[in-house]
Amino acid sequence: MKITIGRIDKADFPELSLTDIDVKIDSGAYTSSIHCSNIEEITVDDSTFIRFKLLDPDHDLYNNKEFTFKNYASKVVKSSNGISETRFMIHTEIIMFNDKFPIYLTLSERKDMKFPILLGRKFLNKKFVIDTAKKNLSHKSKNKTK
Repeated sequence: MKITIGRIDKADFPELSLTDIDVKIDSGAYTSSIHCSNIEEITVDDSTFIRFKLLDPDHDLYNNKEFTFKNYASKVVKSSNGISETRFMIHTEIIMFNDKFPIYLTLSERKDMKFPILLGRKFLNKKFVIDTAKKNLSHKSKNKTK
């Protein structure tokens, strides 16, 4: 059975040290994305990594922590304005509705966007149905279990 999700919510990303971060449900986007800064590919001892900082200093949850992922990929993403760009993509976990789900996130500099994280169709598919009249359904269920 699919879980009803609203148009916006809050989620946890334990591997990224993020709790109750705002997410926007974006059925127009195929992939999910997260706002990062200082995104760079680095090589250490013949191994390649992706290094980045989440969010930016203006965000309430910004912690200046640098993250490094060995397992990542590059993906060409077409933005809403029709421009294609290559972005790095990581695999991590998201907690919503008191359950852990695997998720792929493209790393994007979304500084001017209201929501630091967009959840796209690839993540939503087969798990959720969107009710645009509702919001924070996962966050409300999280608080009930405490």
